[in-house]
Amino acid sequence: MTIDLLRNIRLIDPVAGIDRVATVLLDRGRVVAIDPEPFEIPDGATVIQAEGQILGPGLVDLYSRSGEPGYETRGTLAQLAAAAIAGGFTQVALLPTTEPALDRPAMVKDLRDRWVTLNGPKPRLHLWGALTQNAAGQQMAELAALAAAGIVGFADGRAIGDPVLEQRLLDYGGALGLPIALYARSRVLAAGGSVLEGAEALRLGLVGAPPAAESSAIATVLEWLDERSAPVHFMRLGAARSLPMVAAARERGWPVTASVSWLHLLCDGTHIDGRRPLPGSDRPASPYDPSLHLQPPLGNPTDRLALVAALRSGTIDAIAIDHAPYTYEEKTVAFAEAPTGAIGLELALPLLWSVLVAGGELRALDLWRALSQRPAELLGHPLRAIEPGSHQPLIRFDPERLWTVEPSQLHTTALNSPWLGHTVRGRVVQVWL
Repeated sequence: MTIDLLRNIRLIDPVAGIDRVATVLLDRGRVVAIDPEPFEIPDGATVIQAEGQILGPGLVDLYSRSGEPGYETRGTLAQLAAAAIAGGFTQVALLPTTEPALDRPAMVKDLRDRWVTLNGPKPRLHLWGALTQNAAGQQMAELAALAAAGIVGFADGRAIGDPVLEQRLLDYGGALGLPIALYARSRVLAAGGSVLEGAEALRLGLVGAPPAAESSAIATVLEWLDERSAPVHFMRLGAARSLPMVAAARERGWPVTASVSWLHLLCDGTHIDGRRPLPGSDRPASPYDPSLHLQPPLGNPTDRLALVAALRSGTIDAIAIDHAPYTYEEKTVAFAEAPTGAIGLELALPLLWSVLVAGGELRALDLWRALSQRPAELLGHPLRAIEPGSHQPLIRFDPERLWTVEPSQLHTTALNSPWLGHTVRGRVVQVWL
């Protein structure tokens, strides 16, 4: 029997703006009825008493990083697909920072072919094409050829650093109509900084990167946009200082969107040395855990609060997972020397819900919109409302289920998460693709 009756489940639909308790009848994920009459329920339907649980559209990851091809020891595509499904992500978009990079149509086709051959359930795959050759920030890639290969947009996933090259990329790439995702960051100003400059950097004894490393790079891009129209997406915002500039550009009607990493909504510099418990846990991370060396570097508490407020106001459109698997050997080094990034596909929804929604910082609809509706729209694949007759990926989430983040519970060999060994609350319990 493939028919499920979810009794008294909390239905969250960001497209329709609905957040209410309902009974939902599903046939292999297709919505048959909402609050059905008794005669509409077929014999043999699987009845699930779902009080306290949540039904919502599948989550959409705006950008993440894959080990395969090139760095399979960090993680394979099969592991990434399994982790995504376990975390409720039914669409994922991968950055081109593989080896070789996705800077030519042949590389895009190769990764798609690998994805198609994966066994088991897997999310829908989207690919970002590289802005520059080898995503190295030196020479422009074959943008028109990549666009014809069916990418969702252009991104290097790294700071380009050359404002003249950025100008040319906006001129050429903007004419193709696809979003251009920029990690706006001055390499010169940010050099050596492993935490955002401020009181926390001084206390931690770490080299601080000034907020101007981000805001000055954003200002340069906005200067270019004053003379041309190109759909720009600012990825990985991390400094409070940048947010008014992005808001002002949007108020002018410029085609500017923005996203933030899920970890920057939860953590700041006060969590690095183990002084405070990790959000969603009753104990701190290991002092100077390299999994908290992120891109951009973690900021001060005021930066985190400003990012959450910008998400509430709509200045920031979406939350990205920016899943970045690394091997134990790569991450088991001094904090400032570790590669930047952490895994997150299986942890993002439970921790964002238990900390931000349960903690009153975000509405449930705001969180689901930023994790599903808006990233889907930015990728050019908008969601539909959940209503009778609709058929799209759905997930069932139990926000009270406790589980321990340990290797046997994860779907990846990469374990670079500060929550490793911690008990967290909330887990996806069913996915309809």
